Amino acid sequence: MGFNERENAFIEWYPRGYGVGFKVKERLFETQTKYQRLELYETEGFGKLLVLDGTVQLVEIGEESYHEPLVHPVMLAHPNPKNVLIIGGGDGGTLREVLKHETVERAVMVEIDEMVIEVSRLYLGIDKGAFEDPRAEVMVGDGVEFLRNTNEKFDVIIVDSTDPVGPAKMLFSEEFFKTAYEKLNKKGLYITQSGSVYLFTNELLDAYRGMKNVFDEVHYFSFPVIGYASPWSFLVGVKGDIDFRKVDLERAKGLGLYYYDPERHETLFQMPRYVRELLEKRA
Repeated sequence: MGFNERENAFIEWYPRGYGVGFKVKERLFETQTKYQRLELYETEGFGKLLVLDGTVQLVEIGEESYHEPLVHPVMLAHPNPKNVLIIGGGDGGTLREVLKHETVERAVMVEIDEMVIEVSRLYLGIDKGAFEDPRAEVMVGDGVEFLRNTNEKFDVIIVDSTDPVGPAKMLFSEEFFKTAYEKLNKKGLYITQSGSVYLFTNELLDAYRGMKNVFDEVHYFSFPVIGYASPWSFLVGVKGDIDFRKVDLERAKGLGLYYYDPERHETLFQMPRYVRELLEKRA
């Protein structure tokens, strides 16, 4: 796993010998932060590549294929999302997409690794000014602890974390889901990425089961993400009376979306038959 100097390529290896790779022009930055190994590369065809502990976080050209489905389905399904919490998301892409919504009065982003924010601002700039938006409050800290200790309630909680293994495992625990449910308003939506449909199937099933034990309704969907072992899965927890299968197409106008299509929202829910059957069995 990692940079192959002889081949001038970065390859992330998944379980069962499956890999996702990019041809690399040069390594731009590398450091060991307090929490993880951070690397930044210039690729041949996809701009800059951000890597944490050997795993691809995003490529500059195509990062919207992850950030758009993570943000807009829940934002457009919620009737009036004013107060939004983002856990993780230090590159700023999720914050950028959240702030496209005029209903948002406050967006709190809690990122544990300050270096991710600093390097992203210096080299990537995909936040497109979101960090300076007066509606944004960017905090460096543990998102689990923040959520546990805050007295605030949120309309939407978005978890933009690393894969559901290793350091991020707590974010996929039933204990954390219970905390998130408590910190949502009477009508609220929670979303998390939940790994590769084919290669992290067991992690997806475990997270789904944990969320089913907590939320009023749980939905699963997938989306093809550039740089990941697609299709990539997402889980949505519903609190209160919200129909996640319907989105506000009027509010979707003017968002300038490139990958997620609100007019074809129903296509999100296509899941390979065997995975759907496993999810329904696990529920």
